[in-house]
Amino acid sequence: MSGAGGAREYVETRLGQYQAWYDRKAVRSKGVYLRMRTLSVVGGALVPVLVNLDVPFARITATALSLLVVVSVSLESVYRFREQWKNYRSTEQLLGHERIYFETGVGPYAGLSEADAFTLLVSRVERVIANENSATLNVMTLGGQVNADLECRRVAGAP
Repeated sequence: MSGAGGAREYVETRLGQYQAWYDRKAVRSKGVYLRMRTLSVVGGALVPVLVNLDVPFARITATALSLLVVVSVSLESVYRFREQWKNYRSTEQLLGHERIYFETGVGPYAGLSEADAFTLLVSRVERVIANENSATLNVMTLGGQVNADLECRRVAGAP
């Protein structure tokens, strides 16, 4: 892929497809995260109320709701939908900015020949995609938990 046609094809196919994919994944992850979080918060607030009610089935309803809250919180800790949402959205936004910079010839593309600008675009886009892949792997593995624990300790001022 070289020349204006190659650049246009790259922008429309690879870059465009990845932007759309990251957008879909961000929307899905955000939706799942917000639903699970809502269930956890509302369910957690309702359980004590149900336990103290003197109505038939209140205890079994409280137990079932408690189970749903525990499952929701546990699944969020495994799948980390919030972190995925943030990673996908930031990557989609980075790709969008890169596309605009390239198409308008500003930022890192200012003053470059078409060939040099295209080479730089491909390099930067592929780096963004690779970085997101690494971030997702980090979030979905123990490394994500270790990094989160270290960050919490750093913010709290612990050594």
